[in-house]
Amino acid sequence: MLLTQTLLETFISTRKESETICAPLEIEDYVVQPIEDVSPPKWHLGHTTWFFEEFLLKAYLKDYKVYDEDFSFVFNSYYETVGKRVIRADRGNLSRPSVQKVYAYRNYVTNAIKILLDKNSDENLLQLLEIGIHHEKQHQELLLTDIKYILGNNPLLPAYSDSIKEHKEESHQQDWVAIDAGIYEIGHDLDTFCFDNELGRHKVYLHTYEISNKLITNKEYLAFVNAGGYTSFEFWHAEGWDWVCKNQISSPLYWHIIDGEWYSYTLEGLQKINPNTPVSHLSYFEAFAFAQWRGCRLPTEFEWEVAQQYFPWGDRWEWTESAYLPYPGYQKEEGALGEYNGKFMVSQKVLRGGSFATPSNHTRPTYRNFFHPHLRWQYTGLRLAK
Repeated sequence: MLLTQTLLETFISTRKESETICAPLEIEDYVVQPIEDVSPPKWHLGHTTWFFEEFLLKAYLKDYKVYDEDFSFVFNSYYETVGKRVIRADRGNLSRPSVQKVYAYRNYVTNAIKILLDKNSDENLLQLLEIGIHHEKQHQELLLTDIKYILGNNPLLPAYSDSIKEHKEESHQQDWVAIDAGIYEIGHDLDTFCFDNELGRHKVYLHTYEISNKLITNKEYLAFVNAGGYTSFEFWHAEGWDWVCKNQISSPLYWHIIDGEWYSYTLEGLQKINPNTPVSHLSYFEAFAFAQWRGCRLPTEFEWEVAQQYFPWGDRWEWTESAYLPYPGYQKEEGALGEYNGKFMVSQKVLRGGSFATPSNHTRPTYRNFFHPHLRWQYTGLRLAK
């Protein structure tokens, strides 16, 4: 009963937090989708609600009546098991349902979950509820970064908030953490929540290496820009160089040069770049090229996990040199939830750490984030290894 009450309280606070993130928005902001990878805020609010309706309420609450029969088609993301859906690139065309109706939908489902938990504390139900909570927390991070992309691509560059601080300096001195060669254990092994891609604790052999205790700063990255890093093919993968040339990339996302000075768009609006804060919004291609230019490399996700106890982390998602692959013995869940992670284990790179936008207590040393190498709208940065 205590577990049920704790989960219910976490569920309610999570639901409120998603709406708090959207509170500064104008009604017009809720529908915009500048690129396929960015979803409109309204869609996030509906999708996280649909998740609870589809996987908990329809399965466990007797005589539950879905809020709207069309919403599964509108708010299903990628679950082939569940049925047809609006294609991802068309989410910005959803002028209907209205924002008001989506909020009504959220309230309807939240109240139904409260009723469900009052009647049922089945272990499988509670596990699904916990997954749903963490799923919504993941979307809270996406909400914030998608909002930044929406506003950061508005020609007026409007501020989201005048009281939010997304960049902070690392005050400690840079040093190299030396790790001895040996066999180390990787993966989640605690009796606490994790995603299935963290399971399959296993041993890896690591050669001797060193890893920086600090993230790369704007000042350091600007030196790469000024040295012609974006015009020197020798630092880039072939695919990365094609990406630079095709898209005319010459600096990190949100950087603007105005009257000879560098600015970046932040959630507080356009500001001069602080040279001492960690660089952000880099693709894997850019992180790799910078490391090559510095005569270093990116750490593997295993090197990062072993060394993370020796330095602070959590301000940036950190690109690693590891491909996103299953751990030994990995098995997908049966049914729709088996689509959560496993089917994405191809053509992506692992990121470790966390970011300014990550909900509190939602990362851990074994957490495996993953994105395609060209993506950079998240708070992505790097630390070097050698």
